[in-house]
Amino acid sequence: MARQPSSRRRRSQLQVVHPDAAAIDIGARFHVVAIPPDRDPEPVRRFDSFTHDLQRLADWLVQQGITTVAMESTGIYWIPVFELLEERGLAVILANARDVKNVPGRKTDVNDAQWLQRLHAYGLLRGSFRPTQELASLRALVRHRERLLAYAASHIQHMQKALMEMNLQLHHVVTDITGKTGMRILRAIVAGQRDPAVLASYRDCRCKSSEETIRQALVGHYREEHVLALRQSLALYDTYHAHIADCDRHIESALTVLAAKAALPLTPLPPARHAEANRNAPTFDLRERLFKVLSTDLTQIHGLGPYLVLKLIAECGIDMARWPTAKHFTSWLALSPGNKISGGKLLSSRTRRTKNRAAALLRLAANIIGRTQTALGAFYRRLASRIGKAKAVTATARKLALLFYNTLRYGWTYQDPGVDYYEARYRQRLVSHLHRRAKSLGYELAPVQALGQRVS
Repeated sequence: MARQPSSRRRRSQLQVVHPDAAAIDIGARFHVVAIPPDRDPEPVRRFDSFTHDLQRLADWLVQQGITTVAMESTGIYWIPVFELLEERGLAVILANARDVKNVPGRKTDVNDAQWLQRLHAYGLLRGSFRPTQELASLRALVRHRERLLAYAASHIQHMQKALMEMNLQLHHVVTDITGKTGMRILRAIVAGQRDPAVLASYRDCRCKSSEETIRQALVGHYREEHVLALRQSLALYDTYHAHIADCDRHIESALTVLAAKAALPLTPLPPARHAEANRNAPTFDLRERLFKVLSTDLTQIHGLGPYLVLKLIAECGIDMARWPTAKHFTSWLALSPGNKISGGKLLSSRTRRTKNRAAALLRLAANIIGRTQTALGAFYRRLASRIGKAKAVTATARKLALLFYNTLRYGWTYQDPGVDYYEARYRQRLVSHLHRRAKSLGYELAPVQALGQRVS
């Protein structure tokens, strides 16, 4: 009796978890789809990326009894296919390309689709996080708003360049040229005003620089080409902010839809812990909208302002049950220590590199917390002095992630114990550790005052 090939024996030992599984190798111009070989005489087919062809792709999968589909996250080309199949009622899994690599040297679109289908049928693929449709829309709006802010910021640099070319030192005497004083002066220059005294009279009463200092800074050499660059940069800056205002209205509508589906809060909105100082935040009452959606006020956690909370829920979603525990959540954020182990020896515990936007937001919040007189701020400063600022930022960001997870999932209420309480607890832990070490060595620690009384 002939022996069965080893590869076929290994395959027969695996149990099929998803018998109705298909896979798609995503491309820019066409997609290759593979279904189980016993479903169709032509189990691997190619479909173009036009919408009509995508509809034929979905019809074919439904006709073949397919219930779940796996695909790689290739650029942004997967998004139309994902959304169309999801609307057809299919369970779609978005796999990381790093986890589905085939044997080297066997790279074709057909082989990739068949390999992906085989992995998915045996349940060897993990789907990437994908929020619900409402949250996906909110995420797209928030990310688009961030891009608009970046475009507007680039034109601020263009305005500063035009001012320097005319030797107008406005950005050296005012904190922000897009503030009230700066914008009044810029609009007057664009309108044709050149008198430094008249321009300096537009100074806001809260500006730290005197009117005379501003007047001296506005004595320059006006050239038509530089004024043209300033005028167009200012116009583009205003245009982008008009688009940002329009985007804010859509974000407000998206939050209203989410609030309508959420349960009513059981408690009233608590007072704000700190005033909103982010000038780039939406103009509507974002904190109240988020409270109606989440039924809790995440801004009570130090370092989390309303705009940061909006970006976090846009990236992470609202349902924290997708992660079984808080440790799973911090691992997904790549904020937990790694476990590179070989031969029973820990080779490295460094955190993984990641492009997770939520992790970057939490690291930014950790930097801000380090300058506050809070328990989290004391924790950051103690670690920064001992292991460096980079690791302290990661550890503080992980604490914030735990607070974010537990507050959303279990409804925990954050109470800041204060710097003094944190320092006292840390001193108590340190003294207890010293007592245990001394006892293990056969000694007993005593306070300095007690020792002085014994000596006398």
